Amino acid sequence: MAEPKNLSDLLYETLMDIYFAEKQILTALPKMAEAAQSPDLKEAFETHRGQTEDHVTRLERAFELMGKPAQPKTCNAILGIIEEGKEVMEAFKGTAALDPGLLAAAQAVEHYEISRYGTMVTWAETLGLDDVADLLAETLDEEETTDELLTEIAKATVNARAA
Repeated sequence: MAEPKNLSDLLYETLMDIYFAEKQILTALPKMAEAAQSPDLKEAFETHRGQTEDHVTRLERAFELMGKPAQPKTCNAILGIIEEGKEVMEAFKGTAALDPGLLAAAQAVEHYEISRYGTMVTWAETLGLDDVADLLAETLDEEETTDELLTEIAKATVNARAA
């Protein structure tokens, strides 16, 4: 009979999920930056790629602190969000609506990550894994800052250009 799973198991499974997601995002961001027409949006994607590399490193450290192997688990949610972004790039290529579409796709990614990291911070704190919680909270802060930046870019330029 299988051993019952607990919150620590759930945290580990979710870490594997977001680890996969972050690696997929690393692949998608350069394509989004290349497709973006707005210099501000292009720069935001390029900056976030560097941050995402740090997120992967922090996740690997979190696995280490938990004494677990750093291995990805397929995250169908992020695959779907990234696929939607690809569809926007194809359907709106060369139009003024491309950048708002890319931005919306990027924010869907950010909102998924914010949800995951926020939950994992709470679980790690509950489990007394303060070092893990601190690592995850640092990434959560960066994800929230990126989301705010994308909102500013949308409001300041790209949405109005597309209207």
